[in-house]
Amino acid sequence: MGVVVYVAFTDADIVWSGFISMLLFYALIYYIGAFMASKKTGSLDDMMVARRSMPLGVAMFTMSATWVGGGFINGTAESTYADGLVWAQAPWGYALSLIIGGIFYARKMRRYEFMTIIDPLEQRFGKKMAGILYIPALLGELFWSGAILTALGTTFGTILGLDFTTSIIISAIIAVAYTVFGGMWAVAYTDVFQMGVLIIGLFLILPFAFGSTDSIGVNWANYQADFGSYASLFPPLDGWNHPDWGNWYWHWWDYALLLIFGGIAWQVYFQRVLSAKDEKTAMWLSIFAGFICMLAALPAVLIGIIGYNADWSAFGTTDPESAAMVLPHVLRFLTPEIVAALGLGALAAAVMSSMDSSILSASSMASWNIYRPLFRPKASQDELKKVIKRSIVLMGMAATIIALNVGSVYTLWYLASDLVYCILFPQLTMALFYKNANVYGSIAGFCTALFLRLGGGEPAMGLPHFLPYPMIEDGLVLFPFRTLAAVSAFVMIFVVSEATKKKSRPKPLLMPHERNNNEAL
Repeated sequence: MGVVVYVAFTDADIVWSGFISMLLFYALIYYIGAFMASKKTGSLDDMMVARRSMPLGVAMFTMSATWVGGGFINGTAESTYADGLVWAQAPWGYALSLIIGGIFYARKMRRYEFMTIIDPLEQRFGKKMAGILYIPALLGELFWSGAILTALGTTFGTILGLDFTTSIIISAIIAVAYTVFGGMWAVAYTDVFQMGVLIIGLFLILPFAFGSTDSIGVNWANYQADFGSYASLFPPLDGWNHPDWGNWYWHWWDYALLLIFGGIAWQVYFQRVLSAKDEKTAMWLSIFAGFICMLAALPAVLIGIIGYNADWSAFGTTDPESAAMVLPHVLRFLTPEIVAALGLGALAAAVMSSMDSSILSASSMASWNIYRPLFRPKASQDELKKVIKRSIVLMGMAATIIALNVGSVYTLWYLASDLVYCILFPQLTMALFYKNANVYGSIAGFCTALFLRLGGGEPAMGLPHFLPYPMIEDGLVLFPFRTLAAVSAFVMIFVVSEATKKKSRPKPLLMPHERNNNEAL
């Protein structure tokens, strides 16, 4: 049974030079990923964790490329343009998360030689609870992939005249194809290439874009005059008393903490940590990647400021129809065609490097932590590899469907970290660092976090709030209930685990040789 895709464009709509350039660019990425990396993909370890032999240089670029995706670039420009620099929290939030993760989490995860983020949860809390905790991990990866595909679709539509649906489908097919063939090595090799294209492409845009508007100083002065206290990285120290902030101050901090700590408990993050050749490499690749992320965010912020200052009528067009379109608008109308093509290549590289990572991560967990322990405990490595490859296709399809049905890039981006912050981060932290954590504590923490999080509602999904939280304005809960949910999960895991440790003895984390001995017994 075949699937027919109807593409809605005519010859007159498409900028053929740009379209052909993008196809050649994708062909090059596919070659690097599928053919060069497949030479190193012989075992399950190769496919999932690159045989734990990835050097620091490759590892830090694949880590930074994973975070600096289309959502990162488009979302940062969108937020800077529409809401002020202060709400462009993700770049420094995720950078801090990489640094904190490197210092406190990376070495321990690498020391125990886990295969996925779910492994320590499975050892502490059992297979069934690990299967439940896989759900927020999976949804986080899918929402992330959907966000970055959405970013690419809007950009392709604006610059190339290619319709949204076709842009997303072509990009998803290429990313899925080379990820299926090459696994972790394919993702790593393409990430290094894509990160280089991304940084060069974005910084090349800036001189032309500023040349079409005004100097950096003039643009910034106008922006600062209009946005006031919102034209800074952080809100005023007394933000709760500031006339521009009020309850929004607490809402800002809720999202800031969400991005910092909600950026840690991701399989896409730990897959790179676990691929490092040793503990020291695992730590430093994460720390260096944090600084690279901040560097890559700079042009996106400046593009948002340029877009805000531009007199679009002078370039024969109107203001972007939505804030999410500001980056494509700057590329198309404020830069020469060849520079716009380079910028588009940069964004395409960002999207591909993040999407391939997310779908491989979700698929690795599906095979290793769901299929193997719950359905086929004695499955061979070849069988698990087949499951990973089939899952990559399914995850790619699911992310594409999500991308075709979303609004704001930034909304999906936040929602992905939301699930991870409230539910998964407390579970992983307690599993790694609290030796008495048990399954009863895990269940209590999960249920508490889920109830408190859902109680605050989610406008992006049409879910109203049902708990009587304070600080509600225009139906939006500004009280930091996400942080309340995460902190409450920590407390419940600790209290319930301590109260039930005699009934349910805590299970230790096992080193590789200990796991092998247990399996032999």
